[in-house]
Amino acid sequence: MTSREEILIIAGEVSGDLIGSGLVYQLKKINPSLKISGIGGEKMKDAGMELIFHINQMAFLGFWEVLKHYPFIRKVRNKILDRVADNKIKYAVLIDYPGFNLNIAPRLKKLGVKIFYYVSPQLWAWGSGRVKKIQKFIEKMLVIFPFEKDFYKNFSIDVEFVGHPLVERINNYSFLSKEELYKKLNLDKGKEILLLLPGSRKQEIERIFPEVIKAAKNLSDKFNLQIVVACSSNIDKNILNELSDNVKFTVASDVTYDLMKNSKFGIIKSGTSTLEAGYFTLPMVVVYKTSPASYLIGSNLIKIDKIAMANIILGEKLVPELIQSEVNEKIIFRQSEKILSNDSEYKRIKTRLGNIKNLLGETGASEKAARSILALMNES
Repeated sequence: MTSREEILIIAGEVSGDLIGSGLVYQLKKINPSLKISGIGGEKMKDAGMELIFHINQMAFLGFWEVLKHYPFIRKVRNKILDRVADNKIKYAVLIDYPGFNLNIAPRLKKLGVKIFYYVSPQLWAWGSGRVKKIQKFIEKMLVIFPFEKDFYKNFSIDVEFVGHPLVERINNYSFLSKEELYKKLNLDKGKEILLLLPGSRKQEIERIFPEVIKAAKNLSDKFNLQIVVACSSNIDKNILNELSDNVKFTVASDVTYDLMKNSKFGIIKSGTSTLEAGYFTLPMVVVYKTSPASYLIGSNLIKIDKIAMANIILGEKLVPELIQSEVNEKIIFRQSEKILSNDSEYKRIKTRLGNIKNLLGETGASEKAARSILALMNES
């Protein structure tokens, strides 16, 4: 590896930006002269990566939305490939985001790029068809769940379990005390928190939040809770107000872990957030809703019966999962009420969620991933 080597990293959404920032930081820490460019967000930029495109430009949800935006996606892909060719980039790291990343992988390979995949696409959920692409185009898989290592080994793919970056983020996080959190958000000390995480994309929020906030209002009235919405920094807070039908709630950014640690219950959009909430043993209901066309296509492809990462890693449907038409005020309220009104069930869920911490491995995933990538680059 030359001293001025450039590496391409592609992360297409908020969770990828968070994970990618840790990787960029560690790569630059180990090799300060390394140039890193690609698709990411503010966190990856702050860690030292040059953004060719921002994740905000790539926030497409579902098959149908991707199809509608295909001309722009093709433009992004072509610009990335031009950058690779012009700068003679020899290495790339793809972070999750399989719709785009598995499409660009063969084109990168054709340009002579060696590709690492950090944070595996959920091929164990979608069936093994896409594994052929991994076998053909990916140099090494760096996986974050222990069961993924066995999955890829079965296909004779070079794979390393590095642990989940969530563990290091939480270990390095400076938590507010409950008193500090309540003061910061100007919350009522006499009420516990009902936490809502409706997603990190505008499309998700528009589909999910109107029903969630109505159910939350009824739950807050019945169980004397106060509603707090943890909002991603890329979301305009006015959208929440427009969709809330005058329900009273507090919007919070950048204190999501503090909220997960100190909340009574959560209504959480399916994704990494369910795993994070599970890590903090927060009982929850998981919601997911996409366009009818995207759901129809996806439901015919998915091979597992669970969508929440907390449930998947535990191997059981511990917390309720509400999908598509089930994401409505009455069902959300009913499923949440079942847990909140049953003390033994509430405690059982908290106890079972406690196992997630042990399943995610030790801290240091970003450094392990960085060292693995640089080791293979140095061998070239």
